[in-house]
Amino acid sequence: MPSDAVLYQAAALCLTYPDDDFRARLPLLREAAPQLREFVDHAAVTPPQELAAHYVRVFDFKDRHSLYLSRWQDGDTRRRGVSPSRFQDVYRAAGLEFAGEELPDFLPAVLEFTARTGDAELLTEHRAGLEQLRSRLTEFGTPYASVLDAVCATLPPTV
Repeated sequence: MPSDAVLYQAAALCLTYPDDDFRARLPLLREAAPQLREFVDHAAVTPPQELAAHYVRVFDFKDRHSLYLSRWQDGDTRRRGVSPSRFQDVYRAAGLEFAGEELPDFLPAVLEFTARTGDAELLTEHRAGLEQLRSRLTEFGTPYASVLDAVCATLPPTV
C-alpha cells in the first residue's frame, strides 16, 4: 500500500479539472494509488469532453459539492471570508507560499500541501466537511465519491 503522501497527491490530481495533463497522468495515478483505481479506471474509459462536462456538473454548478473546505465549516457567513487566511498561515508556517489560481482552502491544494509536508492538520480539522462532501458525492452517484472515500479513510475518526 502506498504512503498517505502519495495518496494525497494522487487525490489532489483526481479532484482538479480533467485536462490533457490529467489524462496523461492516469497510468501513473493508477499504479501509484491503488485506492483510487475505481475513479482512475472510470476516467480512463470516459471520453475527455464527457469527463470534463461531468466535473463541471459535479463541482462548478452547485455549492452542494464545493471543493472549498471553508464552505463546509463556515457556510455563507462572514467567517468564510476570513477562513482562507488560516490556510495561508498554516502554509507559511510550513515554509510554503500558496500561489495557486484557486483559494487556499481548495481541497486539491490542501491535499497537495498535506502530501508535501505530512501535516494533515487542515484535513483533520475539516473532517466533518469532507465527510459531508463524500456523502453528497455518493448520493449524486459520481465516481469522485471514491476519491473522498480513500482520503477520509486515512484520517482519524471524528470525536
